[in-house]
Amino acid sequence: MTTETRPATVGELRKSGYRRRSVKDEIRANLICKLRTGEPLFPGIIGYDDSVVPQITNALLARQNFILLGLRGQAKSRIIRQLVDLLDDEIPVLAGSEINDDPFRPTSKYGRMLIEEAGDDAPVAWLPRGSRFVEKLATPDVTIADIIGDVDPIRAARGGHVLADELTIHYGLLPRANRGIFALNELPDLAGKIQVGLFNIMQEGDIQIKGYPVRLALDVLLVFTANPEDYTARGKIITPLKDRIGAEIATHYPESVELGVTITAQEAWLGRENGDGVQVLVPDFVSDTIERIAFLARSDKRVDQRSGVSQRMPISVLENAVSNAERRALLCSEPEIVPRPSDIYAALPSITGKLELEYEGELVGAGNIARELVAAAANETFQAWGGEAVTDELDEIVDYFERGGVLQVGDTAAGAALLEGFRAVPGLVGAVSTLGLTRDNSAGWSAAACELVLEALVAERRISRNDAGSYGRAPRRAAPHPKPPFEV
Repeated sequence: MTTETRPATVGELRKSGYRRRSVKDEIRANLICKLRTGEPLFPGIIGYDDSVVPQITNALLARQNFILLGLRGQAKSRIIRQLVDLLDDEIPVLAGSEINDDPFRPTSKYGRMLIEEAGDDAPVAWLPRGSRFVEKLATPDVTIADIIGDVDPIRAARGGHVLADELTIHYGLLPRANRGIFALNELPDLAGKIQVGLFNIMQEGDIQIKGYPVRLALDVLLVFTANPEDYTARGKIITPLKDRIGAEIATHYPESVELGVTITAQEAWLGRENGDGVQVLVPDFVSDTIERIAFLARSDKRVDQRSGVSQRMPISVLENAVSNAERRALLCSEPEIVPRPSDIYAALPSITGKLELEYEGELVGAGNIARELVAAAANETFQAWGGEAVTDELDEIVDYFERGGVLQVGDTAAGAALLEGFRAVPGLVGAVSTLGLTRDNSAGWSAAACELVLEALVAERRISRNDAGSYGRAPRRAAPHPKPPFEV
């Protein structure tokens, strides 16, 4: 329907054959169309096709309000924002209405008066889908006026109304979401008395503003998000409100490293433009290592698992690792930006800032834990790429350092120069070649692969690495004290 042909008055709208339907019926109908055509329901949401998405689909088909329950960084907000795509392109509303009054069934007093006075000549405006989504982050200081509304004395004075008149109301976010979607993030943070206002309007449709009863039969889909930790740490969802929420849907972190790598690659900003046409090449084993850091942290007892380890962590780590490689490429005039394991150490602030530690972890320190996670992740990646096939080469490498060999790896050393240094270590370049970790005409890629092998040996404590990037002999373990002779 074009701007020129769509109805401009209630009468024209009625003659056009427009049929009113509730927002939940509208979403259900559009959802059915997408299911029949096989169109993706939530583009860009990876790893939920067999778990979260079917549950959301069931709730919407049942015309239910629902809550997404999950730890931080599990795409909850992105999912609820994509619900807008299930709305019609635009809908008719009474022009000038603050709460998107239905031209055939107005809710507000303003809408009812407009129909009484103008009848079929009442003007109609068209509301796009993007204007039908209202989102609010719940905080303890949110008031009932923010959500529902409040009496506006200035409006009453200017209009000559008594305060009890509905025309004096300044509507809150929920009424302004009428005929659309109202999303409330971090629901447990909302004060209990505000939650009472929510479930009352969800079920009965009546509210009180400053002691004046006002009935608002709102047509709205309510969607909530919450973190399980919030149920006990900062607040809770009151039982009557939980009872009125149709479905509680649990989100989760990626179930495999491969899925995590795909998500991180989709979300990370890697399109670096510096005017020289330098290309960003991220080795698969580097992406794999970065993702495994998050997976290891999610099972580390020193990390608070109630808070979770957000998927934002590997995204930030990858971006910072690429930035460190970009800095090196600019300083060394390299033709490629190739991040390597040493660049992951340069991105430690992206790890430490996203780890909530238990008491034991606090004693060790976030920095030390992060370094251990990087080395362990590198070792896992190395083994996943067939590390067992180069046992002889690894023994040669360890022997080189045992005999006093030292290797300094600077994060500003060019890939070609670094690769030449690695060739001095017996077995190192050969191991990389055997595992197929090299890339033709890319010294940076091969240097990154050599670093991966060294980091795997560090994780197994066969060699050592200091904070300056120097590899050497593994620290000697102190010999046990001899037992004293037996005495009678």
